[in-house]
Amino acid sequence: MKLLAIETATEACSAALLLDRDVWVRFEVEPRAHARLILPMMEGLLAEAGLSLGQLDALAFGRGPGAFTGVRIATGVIQGAAFAADLPVVPVSTLAALAQQGLDEGANQVLAALDARMGEVYWGAFRGDEDGLAIPAGEEQVCAPSDAPLPEWQGWLGVGHGWSAHGDVLTTRFRDCLSGAPLADCLPSAAEVARLAARDFTQGMAVPAEAVLPVYLRNRVAEKPGRRTL
Repeated sequence: MKLLAIETATEACSAALLLDRDVWVRFEVEPRAHARLILPMMEGLLAEAGLSLGQLDALAFGRGPGAFTGVRIATGVIQGAAFAADLPVVPVSTLAALAQQGLDEGANQVLAALDARMGEVYWGAFRGDEDGLAIPAGEEQVCAPSDAPLPEWQGWLGVGHGWSAHGDVLTTRFRDCLSGAPLADCLPSAAEVARLAARDFTQGMAVPAEAVLPVYLRNRVAEKPGRRTL
């Protein structure tokens, strides 16, 4: 299995090359530089492995949710590469990639939260499958931290900077559900996108380049919560 993945939905920009079970990754936290960084990251990984795009089995990308500009960059770059090399694409939830870091730390179930600005979080609950890879345990959504859905059982680990941006509200709301202190400094990485994409590819979840779409969850970026327009 040879797969190249990118993730640019947050302030972190990363690319990863999965070759069978090995994953090579380039990762930088440099907001507003994703458009400049991501192509050299991809090209560098391929050059290091001695591969061309056409020798890959598939491409993958973090399809959101996240910052609108970052999600658009990942979508556009991976779609262009897929058209150029005639490769299928595996879209992977940015929240699932984030949750995978918590599962890798030994958690069995994770509440992933990214700061969505405007007083909201991008939110998703995930469990590990038989191989310890993230699968949804509910629908992803954007919501106020005070409205984040409470699970019916205990033993969850919080992951993502939504837990630091809205820590007081979230830790109070989920105090009876959490198994420990949240991993609030985690940012999604293409390394986890690649691993999840490899599983999804084997399950037939790849799409052609023309079907590549971002997932924003929030469609209105210039409107404050609660404001109504006519």
